[in-house]
Amino acid sequence: MSRKPVPVVVLAGYLGSGKTTVLNHLLRQSRGTRIGAVVNDFGAIEIDAMTVAGQVDSMVSLGNGCLCCAVDTSELDDYLARLARPDLRIDVIVIEASGLAEPQELIRMILASENPHIVYGGLVQIVDAAEFDATRARHPETDRHLTLADLVVVNKADRVDGPEQERIVAVIGEQAAGTPVVRASYGQVDPELLIDRRPGGERIGQLSFDDLRADGEDAAAEEDGDHRRHLHARYESVEFVAPEPVNPRRLMDFLDGRPDGLYRIKGFVHFDVPGHRERYSLHAVGNFLRFYPMARAGDGEPLTQLVLIGSGIDADAVREQLDGCREPAPQDVRPESMWGVLRYVPDPAGTDEADPGQAGADAFAGADAFAGADAFAEAD
Repeated sequence: MSRKPVPVVVLAGYLGSGKTTVLNHLLRQSRGTRIGAVVNDFGAIEIDAMTVAGQVDSMVSLGNGCLCCAVDTSELDDYLARLARPDLRIDVIVIEASGLAEPQELIRMILASENPHIVYGGLVQIVDAAEFDATRARHPETDRHLTLADLVVVNKADRVDGPEQERIVAVIGEQAAGTPVVRASYGQVDPELLIDRRPGGERIGQLSFDDLRADGEDAAAEEDGDHRRHLHARYESVEFVAPEPVNPRRLMDFLDGRPDGLYRIKGFVHFDVPGHRERYSLHAVGNFLRFYPMARAGDGEPLTQLVLIGSGIDADAVREQLDGCREPAPQDVRPESMWGVLRYVPDPAGTDEADPGQAGADAFAGADAFAGADAFAEAD
């Protein structure tokens, strides 16, 4: 059984939007999660790389050019392969793109990768709340970038008042309907939105420096009445656990029509239909979806366990929809009902189809499986 692939998250946004600040916040708040970074400065002096260095577990720095222009897919594969080496035990790779990079090309390169040890982890588009209108005026392609995003972060929210924040969120909603939007100040995006923290049980017998520092920061914030970090907490996390198997067609119907604002889905699914008794791990971000077959469970009953993260979603409605996916008689479900699921299972040889580039594009656009996911195809 191959090891779990490492998700690759892209941080994009124009110059000054706060990408490095967001990345540094993630690094400080990782609490045991090992983060690899690809930092792409535009210019000969790598200021962003120097800012990040010393906090990240492993880093590749690319200076004097945009990542989308300076390297091709095979070169990016080499960089990602260096960070995804098993001995580094990296949990997530974050690409901080240059402020002049083209997000669409970065997505294409990641999706076209032939490296079976990485998986697309989503595009996070960061916008500067105070410069939102000016940036759209200077760079009309901003609206197209918003349509590609899996998550939009309205950074520097403290610099505009409440009504202005609402107006900006409404404009983003017009350009990227259904895409979750969170607000942040000082780059304080909750890490749970972007990375999966390592279980606390992996630390044995002592508190780490991360724990001590985080506890001190939390205590100081409470004492000072500092609620700035709460600005970015406007999202919902829904947990779903089912002891009985799940009907594959009903689950795919849910994924095809998932509600606006639902950003990430992660966890394990047990179908238990004839010929497919194993559990699958599920990885979904934005319009991207993958299922990974898992080894058969040992002792105990296999469960379906999912965590769904989004902004502005109706948690009760989501639970109700998932409850409708429970299957009391999986032995009566026809094996061909798994076809929709198997379409999103990567080829064990390391590519998704005979043509990996086309497979990646289809996976992102969702072909006919995800409603409203045509923005990427139309951006050509």
